[in-house]
Amino acid sequence: MAKKDGGGNANDSRFFTTQKKGEMHELRQELHDTDKHVKVDAVKKVIAFMTVGKDVSTLFADVLNCAQTGNIELKKLVYLYLINYAKTQPELTLLAVNTFVKDSNDSNPLIRALAVRTMGCIRVDRITEYLCEPLSRALRDDDPYVRKTAAVCVAKLYDIAPDLVQERGFLETLHDLISDSNPSVVANAVAALSEIAEASGKDVMKISAAVLQKLLAALNECTEWGQVFILDSLAKYTPADGREAEGIIERVTPRLKHSNSAVVMSAVKVILSYMELMGSSSSDAIRALTRKLAPPLVTLLNSEPEIQYVALRNINLIVQKRPHILENEIKVFFCKYNDPIYVKMEKLEIIIKLVSERNIDQVLLEMKEYATEVDVDFVRKSVSAIGRCAVKLESAAERCIGVLLELIQTKVNYVVQESVIVIKDIFRRYPNRYESIIATLCDNLDTLDEPLAKASMIWIIGEYAERIDNADELLDTFLETFEEEDPAVQLQLLTATVKCFLKNPEDTQEMVQRVLDMATEESDNPDLRDRGFIYWRLLSTDPQAAKMVVLGDKPVIEDDTFRLDPSLLNVLIGQIATLSSVYHKPPEAFVVRRGAGLGLGLDGDGDDDENDDNYEGENDVGGDGDLLDIGGLNVSDSPADGMYEPKASMNKVCGPEKSQGIEIYAGFRQLNGAIRMEMEVQNAGVEDVGALAIQLNKNAFGLSPASQQIIFNPPVPQGSSGKTFVELVVTPAMLAPVQGPLNPQVQVAIKNMQTNNVFYFAANFSLEALFSKDGQLERSAFIESWKSISDENEISATVGDLTPAAVDIETVIEKFKANNVFFIARRPVPKSEGQEVVYFSMRTVTNMEFLAELTFKQGVPACKVCLKTENAPYVALAKAAIESLLRN
Repeated sequence: MAKKDGGGNANDSRFFTTQKKGEMHELRQELHDTDKHVKVDAVKKVIAFMTVGKDVSTLFADVLNCAQTGNIELKKLVYLYLINYAKTQPELTLLAVNTFVKDSNDSNPLIRALAVRTMGCIRVDRITEYLCEPLSRALRDDDPYVRKTAAVCVAKLYDIAPDLVQERGFLETLHDLISDSNPSVVANAVAALSEIAEASGKDVMKISAAVLQKLLAALNECTEWGQVFILDSLAKYTPADGREAEGIIERVTPRLKHSNSAVVMSAVKVILSYMELMGSSSSDAIRALTRKLAPPLVTLLNSEPEIQYVALRNINLIVQKRPHILENEIKVFFCKYNDPIYVKMEKLEIIIKLVSERNIDQVLLEMKEYATEVDVDFVRKSVSAIGRCAVKLESAAERCIGVLLELIQTKVNYVVQESVIVIKDIFRRYPNRYESIIATLCDNLDTLDEPLAKASMIWIIGEYAERIDNADELLDTFLETFEEEDPAVQLQLLTATVKCFLKNPEDTQEMVQRVLDMATEESDNPDLRDRGFIYWRLLSTDPQAAKMVVLGDKPVIEDDTFRLDPSLLNVLIGQIATLSSVYHKPPEAFVVRRGAGLGLGLDGDGDDDENDDNYEGENDVGGDGDLLDIGGLNVSDSPADGMYEPKASMNKVCGPEKSQGIEIYAGFRQLNGAIRMEMEVQNAGVEDVGALAIQLNKNAFGLSPASQQIIFNPPVPQGSSGKTFVELVVTPAMLAPVQGPLNPQVQVAIKNMQTNNVFYFAANFSLEALFSKDGQLERSAFIESWKSISDENEISATVGDLTPAAVDIETVIEKFKANNVFFIARRPVPKSEGQEVVYFSMRTVTNMEFLAELTFKQGVPACKVCLKTENAPYVALAKAAIESLLRN
């Protein structure tokens, strides 16, 4: 007879098969079976149901009863079930407390560790008070496996109840564990303290000379991930002098030969950080280290593509900081035929950073080969790289141009276009040196169909019009399609035509007049229109001033190979082997930290308590202390109103084919307390547009028109355009129920009263148009609201590529106030130099409240936005409103 075995894995898939009717009753019976194998199988079935999303919470008491066993496999399964259902069944979870406490005293260290680990994973406040005693025992357990498990549990407990961790002295115990005889325990203690330091923003690690030696001793013996934790902690430590830094580097250097790439990168991070402290007197030691760092970095490029990519992103930073490390290894970055595109792109970036007089010929041969590949993006990047090499190395510029001209002769469309773009940059870098190739470029005008390539070619024609015999004719070919061109092309055409006129006024008088007319009278682009008016006034009032402005000497462009700001680069070097080094952004630009424990004194020995107490005293918010880490609010009167009138973002909502020749652009804004739908009508029909009727469908905002008549006075004639607006009011009867994802569109029906034609369109509503003037909360009310809103109703995102004005906090406050987004408070982030958090509130006219937290970092063109509201369906739209206000 075959032996029954509840512990096998070969046939576990059978537990996911569909059961017959009455399965819960059968499972309950099996959970109470005396045969342990039947019981194990029953719990596995329960776990299988739970895994596929079936609700088995009704079996909670029955599964919990199975925890009373010495079978470790069964106990693990039961604890897994408890962790999953603890949040939804907190009262029933309390029934398991006695089991946990009992298991934490078990003679088997595996069971003791399992009990403590599970209690730490159950994020129920009422469980934490029972966790402290077993955790305290586990931290001093005789078995190292239990101690290392308990160390991680302290970090989990800190996440739930930071004050409890401090009161019970667990931080001091973690410090004691750093001196543990077992290296795995040391590594876990370091990991826990590092996590607590990240969450609190305070240095709870406190590496002293004695602690340092213990960390370095454990480094050689602990597991690879333990080594990563220790190395990351060492990277944050500041040695007393160059001698100490050299000593630490000597102990860390063997990690460069480790098989785990994470250990290697963490070791590189420590060495690079400490090399800064070694000083010029240690130049020989620095050269020796430079030689040692190259082989491990090169070895990483033999890994899987994903690891290669991460390594390349980190190497990109390293060669910007210390290019000499890999200056002789450029060949390893040459692309292989089977490299994924993302790896090839990163390799090209590094090749450009490493290119020099010694290897430029080799690099150009390689790039020329890449330019014949089949992947269009890679080819474009390769051609662009040749141009960047020319900009970087003046002595090699002529050779680079030669290669570009050879590529142009291939007549491959995208190769020619990319070549024109980079040649424009070469001309800007080396003016009046390589103009002999312009004729070749002009021969390929017909192949240019992309905006950037056209704009580049037009710039070249305008800049060197006096050397091109038929410059006016060439520009004239582009002017035929002026109105259909991209705005960038239109702007370049306008400038190039004016340049051509200033250099050859007799032949281009009519052309410049035509371009100025089109730019100022027929264009809807404000940038083009403004530039047109400026040129017109310059030319009509003072032609000499026009020459000085338009034809004046321009500064040559700089080599942008090492593009990162030095201060940002130093921050990123300290973040090697983290996501920051992959994104090339500081952590605060994309990470939203939970505020556990901020503002609470965490130091165990009291040496730094004085400063911490001062910080707390200044930052007290109300009676209960901190608002999720917004203690220390610098509350001041809101800035004076600025000149930031809300503007509607106009989008095309209806084409002429749907409405018998009427093209409509629409957008929403609030002006003087009135919600308006701005409309621009372009009439391409056969009759004038004099009057329209409008109706809105039910929508998520309850909007309806205050008047259904839209009168154009005077009427919009054929071929012209006119602007108007429709005032909107909020009507409860027009509010559509929100089911599922919110539809931000407002559906509109329009009737042309001249033709009786009815047509329809939908326009995306901008929530900022709904914000009310009474949306400012008192600080205490803001704090209470923030605390009361569940984390499930919170949304976070990073808004990048912002202008300097968009990250200037004073400007943002003024602009937001003009759009009824009200400033509450601002504060610097402790331990994060140059970082500030600003809080805002807003309320819609329909009484929906939104609370916003914006995080800015000095020198970083990005903003972290965190929004909370009880009106969860609208939170994404509120985020979009904040982003729109920041960008516009």
